[in-house]
Amino acid sequence: MKKYLILFLAAVIAVTGCKEKDDPQEDVLNDVKISLSSNGSALTVSGINVSLSNTATSVVYSAETNAEGTVEFKVPAGLYEAKASSYVDYALFNGVNSSINVVEGAANAFTLEMVESHSGQVLIKELYYSGCYDEKTQKSFSFDRYFILYNNSPVEADITDAAIGMAYPANGHASNLYRNEDGSLSYTDFIPAWQGLWYFKTEVKIAPYSQIVISITGAKNHTETVPASVDLRGADYVFYNPEVLSLDSYYPIPDSSIPTSHYMDINFYGMGKAWALSLNSPALILVIPEGTNIKDFTSNPDNRDVPGGKPANTVAKIPVDWVKDAVEIFDGPSLDNSAKRLLPAVDAGFIAMPATGKGYSVYRNVDKEATEAIEGNKEKLVYNYAGGTEDPEINGNTDPSGIDAEASIANGAIIIYKDTNNSTSDFHIRKVASIKK
Repeated sequence: MKKYLILFLAAVIAVTGCKEKDDPQEDVLNDVKISLSSNGSALTVSGINVSLSNTATSVVYSAETNAEGTVEFKVPAGLYEAKASSYVDYALFNGVNSSINVVEGAANAFTLEMVESHSGQVLIKELYYSGCYDEKTQKSFSFDRYFILYNNSPVEADITDAAIGMAYPANGHASNLYRNEDGSLSYTDFIPAWQGLWYFKTEVKIAPYSQIVISITGAKNHTETVPASVDLRGADYVFYNPEVLSLDSYYPIPDSSIPTSHYMDINFYGMGKAWALSLNSPALILVIPEGTNIKDFTSNPDNRDVPGGKPANTVAKIPVDWVKDAVEIFDGPSLDNSAKRLLPAVDAGFIAMPATGKGYSVYRNVDKEATEAIEGNKEKLVYNYAGGTEDPEINGNTDPSGIDAEASIANGAIIIYKDTNNSTSDFHIRKVASIKK
């Protein structure tokens, strides 16, 4: 019996020793070298953090560049996305490479092109767009959308020529006719603005460290019918031109407190009766044209494009340099199928909305160091911010500065908001819209 047992064990050992791994790539690490470049030349800067994320497993690796501007990883074979963002000599550089294919046994050397961009004076401080819950109807109510523009500087800002648009396609997880097979975008010098852009009809200036509230839909007190909603009677400006867009649910007559001169106009080249900002994953852009006005520019057929030849897809090709700020949002439940619409020079990241119809807003993070450095400011700041959605069950997040911006402003403090042209680091999801009292 012992003899048979020994023979059996020997056979098991022999078979086990010859058996291949379930995954032939398991535990096989490959050397990967990523070099930074800008405008076709090597960006030889050390200390820039580069993240390398596996698109299948979501595992993220991180390392810093050496003096030659290169970084090395050891990772399993697979498809990866590399990202980096850094200030270099007072200029902001963002880079994204979504087509890194690590092959076992190959050289695996890649380039991460870093695009130079600049922070703006006027920022999108908050975007409330996904609606709230209506207890009466037991449905989501979303005709109460707004956003806030903030002057992030000590100098008065003139945005008279500014316009507001949204990038094509409307949803981050929708089919994008501008996306190449390798995942990259086919455009390099413009942002496709879908349907039309809203613009001011009067002179608009924003005082230092101040804001204006712009109503997207329904400039009235929505809390009278939906208590969880917001009161937009105090909006400074409103999207409203019933001769062009006549859908009453989107564009009821604004509250009488808002001057008619503050009704914004739109050059609408889309289809339908409303400017259909996505309810789950919009990409909002702030545009300031140069040498022309937005109406004349977008009216010129040479400045338009029709992806796929479908009139419903018509866009205006807004030059990248005209886009002064932006925020790109992905739908949390559709995150795996979402892809960037904005170029790295405009916005190198995204913020994921964990759920729609909850009354959440996308709110900009505070630049802690810059805000605390203002003389006499620190004692007025309110800390222990609890307004974020930092809950692992909903994949929420919060402002890492820990500063309660709205409470601090009410306390007389000056707030400087973070602006790295990367929505991932610049924004968080707020539990309650900031204008809700």
